[in-house]
Amino acid sequence: MVWLFSLTLGLSAVLLFWVQPMFARMVLPLLGGVPAVWNVAMVFFQAALLAGYLYSHLGDRYLRPRVHAMVHMPLSLLPLLALPIAVASGWQPPADGAPALWLLALLTVSVGLPFFLVATTAPLLQRWFAVTGHRDAHNPYFLYSASNIGSIAALLAYPLIMEPLLRLEQQSHLWTAGYVLLIAGIALCGWTVLKRPVAAVSVATVSDTSGEERPSWRLMLHWGALAFVPSGLLLGVTQHLTTDVVAVPLFWVAPLVLYLLTYVIVFARRPPLRHAWMVKLQPFLLILLAVTLYWQVNALWFTLPLHLAAFFVSAMVCHGELAAHRPVVEHLTAFYLWMALGGVLGGAFTALAAPLLFDSVLEYPLLLIAACLLRPTLSSGGPRRWLFDVVLPLVLFGLGLLPLLAYAHIENPGLGLIVGYYVALGLSAYALQVRPLRSALAILALLGAGYLGAHSDDQELVSERSFFGVHAVRVEAGGALHVLKHGTTVHGAQYTDPARWREPLTYFTREGPLGQMFAWPPLAARLERIGAIGLGAGAIACFARPGEHWTFLEIDPVVVDLARDDRYFRYLSECKPDADILLGDARLTLENRDLEPFDLLVVDAFSSDSIPLHLLTREALSVYLNHLKPGGVLMFHISNRHLDLRPVLAALAADAGLSAIVQSFTAPDQGSGYPVPTRWVAMARTADELPPTESLWESLEPAPDQPVWRDDFANILGPMLRQYGWR
Repeated sequence: MVWLFSLTLGLSAVLLFWVQPMFARMVLPLLGGVPAVWNVAMVFFQAALLAGYLYSHLGDRYLRPRVHAMVHMPLSLLPLLALPIAVASGWQPPADGAPALWLLALLTVSVGLPFFLVATTAPLLQRWFAVTGHRDAHNPYFLYSASNIGSIAALLAYPLIMEPLLRLEQQSHLWTAGYVLLIAGIALCGWTVLKRPVAAVSVATVSDTSGEERPSWRLMLHWGALAFVPSGLLLGVTQHLTTDVVAVPLFWVAPLVLYLLTYVIVFARRPPLRHAWMVKLQPFLLILLAVTLYWQVNALWFTLPLHLAAFFVSAMVCHGELAAHRPVVEHLTAFYLWMALGGVLGGAFTALAAPLLFDSVLEYPLLLIAACLLRPTLSSGGPRRWLFDVVLPLVLFGLGLLPLLAYAHIENPGLGLIVGYYVALGLSAYALQVRPLRSALAILALLGAGYLGAHSDDQELVSERSFFGVHAVRVEAGGALHVLKHGTTVHGAQYTDPARWREPLTYFTREGPLGQMFAWPPLAARLERIGAIGLGAGAIACFARPGEHWTFLEIDPVVVDLARDDRYFRYLSECKPDADILLGDARLTLENRDLEPFDLLVVDAFSSDSIPLHLLTREALSVYLNHLKPGGVLMFHISNRHLDLRPVLAALAADAGLSAIVQSFTAPDQGSGYPVPTRWVAMARTADELPPTESLWESLEPAPDQPVWRDDFANILGPMLRQYGWR
């Protein structure tokens, strides 16, 4: 019986966490491939999970288990009417504004019914197991660990096996087959309940620390808070990572796997990691994270493990407290209902409320502070505890400012000073861990010190947030530059000196690959219509000549507002004030608008390290070619810290029968502070339409092991491994 219930629960979890990255991957091409797509999708899935848990709770409350089993078994057949899973036809995202509500509606129509029915399985089967009379029926919570093991298996298999090997349509059909197996498993579990006498349910508490049979409102709110913070942190750390890498399932699932693993551990019969260990470790990781968070450390090998470790340990602390306060089995479904409610509220706070409330990604540090407030109290602290709760964090704030002072007055602080600094922080963490308020104020103090340090040398003029991310304009280089940033990625810069307003900088210098292409005589002689996917600060507008027609395609209205605002950038107003700017996803705009073909189409959507994959597929290239005149040229900007996209472009060009060349270029430093290394690929229908490879350009030849990316297939692991020299 245990194997039957465990395998059925495991299969339901596999289906739940398989459909999430699969459907999010399906909908990415409609919304520019941004990280927010995954976060909004996660909010929907959490809400559907809450609905499933509510159904299970109400059924347990008002129906006898046998009656509930007879009702639920035929009900589980309904999702077959909505399978196989696919994006509902006829749905187009709004041309402007925030598409979050539109995406939630699309998810409801496309995947709502099957996900809801699968979501009912975990609490329902655990409650059924509790009345079977099995010797472990008094403690069905261990089945929750089995369920989460299935979830982890699905999440690991998706980016490593399913996505690289199967097209989305094949994945959907395979998911349908899995759901049919789940129906059979649920029927067998229900038949077990119907055939066995209903046992008297034990009234003994599962945990000695719960202390009460009927949960109080205070305890239930505590359950919700303990679920709220890890859920919000899950989406916060996911957005933080995918903003500076790429919005693909590989980086969606890593935090989610750790999140689910915490449930596996804390609800196991014998947890392999003791709760006390996690409580003691958490302050050390959070203090180290707080020090580095606002110093904008970009070393992926260091920041990625640190963020994931801090998230994992914080979730372990919260979920460990949740497991320690779980109720008697009669209130099992209420317990899961409050967990789900806290989870959906935490996700909604990060994905829906935070973009409206904050101009920066403030929710992430706020949730780290909240995680400290939910820690257990290790010591009362004595009669002067409130004084120490305030004074000790102030001392830590001073320690946090030391690196700023050291680098301002010491040219080379030396390894000894740096090690001593971190030792002092470690000792402070040990002293501050005994009381939740003290720990929270300590993290707040370090985050404040880090923020001051990160912004000591420049001034932020404006920070605007949209569905597509946070964009900030800063004054840098002693006031000589205005710089546009998305996360930690530079999207453009312009001199503040009016005499140099027409001088394009960063990736778009006149000496660089794009400037060379505009200056190449055979192309320059026939340029009449130029299109550009991605606006940024508008720097490439200064390559415009009289009589040319320019069209920019930009998905984010905030970027358009910043580029047009003369207080920040003057590229458009000085160089091409009559340029057309079309708002919306570039590929959808090209597919749906009747535009005259271009002589040159610049695809500048990949300078951010979070790239939109749907603009690098066979289908996308076909759209570009349909809008390119005979003899026209495609230019792809593929500068990236974490991905080597050259083989991807080479495979696409070879597949379409195009000639392709590539150039990597670093502009000389002329005192601007932005000699940015840049890489561009140019494509045309014949080699005669491109500059000769004897110049700075090199021929781009396809690799035999590089598959062609399609809308329903893309493998991001290869480009990442090549960028770091591992392949």
